[in-house]
Amino acid sequence: MTDFLNALVVLGNFVIVPGIAYGSQLALGALGVTLIYGILRFSNFAHGDTMAFGAMSTILITWGMQAVGISFGPLPTALLALPFGIMVTMLLLLITDRTIYRFYRVQKAAPVILVIVSMGVMFIMNGLVRFVIGPDDQNFLDGERFIISARDFKKMTGLNEGLAIKTTQGITLVTAIVVVIALFWFLNRTRTGKSMRAFSDNEDLALLSGINPERVVMITWMLVAGLATIAGVLYGLDKSFKPFTYFQLLLPIFASAIVGGLGNPLGAIVGGFMIAFAEVTVTYPLKKVLGYLMPESLEPDSLVQLLSTDYKFAVSFVLLIIVLLFRPTGLFKGQAV
Repeated sequence: MTDFLNALVVLGNFVIVPGIAYGSQLALGALGVTLIYGILRFSNFAHGDTMAFGAMSTILITWGMQAVGISFGPLPTALLALPFGIMVTMLLLLITDRTIYRFYRVQKAAPVILVIVSMGVMFIMNGLVRFVIGPDDQNFLDGERFIISARDFKKMTGLNEGLAIKTTQGITLVTAIVVVIALFWFLNRTRTGKSMRAFSDNEDLALLSGINPERVVMITWMLVAGLATIAGVLYGLDKSFKPFTYFQLLLPIFASAIVGGLGNPLGAIVGGFMIAFAEVTVTYPLKKVLGYLMPESLEPDSLVQLLSTDYKFAVSFVLLIIVLLFRPTGLFKGQAV
């Protein structure tokens, strides 16, 4: 029984807890992609770098707060800077829409044109972030590091293995739950949210009903800015902030949205956790877990790792291909907000 509990703690430490945190971050990122696709009808390839820009803005404000002695006690100061980072990102996206996307929207350009335009915006944002904050890892985490450390867990349980839960992992889960509940309440209970859903379902009928399309577009970009900044900051706090990493995150984020059902918010959440756990599980070496569960004579000599962590993004791609082959609309039917 003790060996089973030790194996369970190892899985919790390296698969379950990190998978939940990573899945929450991917889900928030995929929700932003889903909103753009469901309402504005194009795939926004600049979303990963929007996350990077939002995280960068929050980091710069966090450093300013830390320089003047402002802190949030045991919690990261970045949480205090987050609302300001969201506002800066909102301003950027509204300016980008007004100066770039609006022209193609008025011309009723094909969605593929907007996709290509978003790729151009992606490279501009990527260059801007690197120019401002540099290409290297940036550390902006302060406060208490752990909710519970492995050493404390061992003392409490007497087990050989210790479960460590980082403060950032707890913050990620709580924040994701609050944001998702608030977003679904907004979309389903408020007049503006219902207008956005109506616009998504039938643009022409929504216009005949007196819905202002420009207001819907503006609110959509503001929501996307909030989701992107929150996801980017949570990922940066949990791992580290490096601009190119957010470019790489574009694949698992899009995979999450498509696997769940592109355009479906609930699907984005489910897809985010599916992709996260697939990546973490496939790339985790199971040697220690099997060492506790199997007889000593059968303990594996190798790491029992299906794929190296260098190939974790390939897991997203393979899962995406499988879903597209057998269920092109995703697990939940897409194109619904």
